[in-house]
Amino acid sequence: MQALETLAEALRAERSALIQNDVAALGAANATKLAALRQLEQAELGDVERARVVELAELNRANGALLARRQREVRWALRQLGRGETVPAYGADGQIGMRARQRALGIG
Repeated sequence: MQALETLAEALRAERSALIQNDVAALGAANATKLAALRQLEQAELGDVERARVVELAELNRANGALLARRQREVRWALRQLGRGETVPAYGADGQIGMRARQRALGIG
């Protein structure tokens, strides 16, 4: 089934993009993956195809773990630069908003 092969290729491309930190390739692989998944949702799958989907789901979970690791690395690097994630804060109008947490890196 072509959709399964497309999905497998997209997952391999996604992994490669994550390893190489290639944002453009990651976006392209993700778009291809989603299109293949949409096709598979509409298809009648036999036992062989279902088994292949289970194998590919494991590859997708591994990619998700790698993505989570990359996200932690980016958050850590941003914190070291004093550009941490945003934190909830109330504005002058009383509405909750997001305010960047900052940290000085030197004496100024």
